[in-house]
Amino acid sequence: MTDTPHSAATRINHVSVSAPDLEASVAWYQELFGARAIATPNFGFPVQWLAIGDTQLHLFNRDMDPPSHHHFAVTVDEVEPVYARAEELGAFDREAFGHHLYELPGDTVQLYLRDPGGNLVEVDSPGVGRLPDAIRAELKRLADVHPQDAENESARLYVGGAGAPV
Repeated sequence: MTDTPHSAATRINHVSVSAPDLEASVAWYQELFGARAIATPNFGFPVQWLAIGDTQLHLFNRDMDPPSHHHFAVTVDEVEPVYARAEELGAFDREAFGHHLYELPGDTVQLYLRDPGGNLVEVDSPGVGRLPDAIRAELKRLADVHPQDAENESARLYVGGAGAPV
């Protein structure tokens, strides 16, 4: 008996989240991440598909409360411009994980935001050392908040393809 499924997944092709104000959510993702609106089928209710890199984000107009901790993550080359604009928009989420900005093992920056629909969005970027001092002052090391053993310290997010198993 094998543990490998007959058709192993190669990647996640889209994430779908509620957007009670579809236009505001589309504008937010376009402004912060350079998302592009793409052709979208008619589902009988308002939906907009967005392209972010080679992945799609599907926004659908439904009046529902988003889960508090469920989230998806977006990798960016530079977190500084996203951080600055998110700060202006009041988009930082300091509740879900106790703080909005962390340093993870492997020199990775992790920023938590809430979109206009209340969805939790994680923004990841390599290179803590590249952060300006003002943003670094806001940074908490995960290891300082939660004890990390050797296995925990070896954990890596797949930012920029780095660390992804082959």
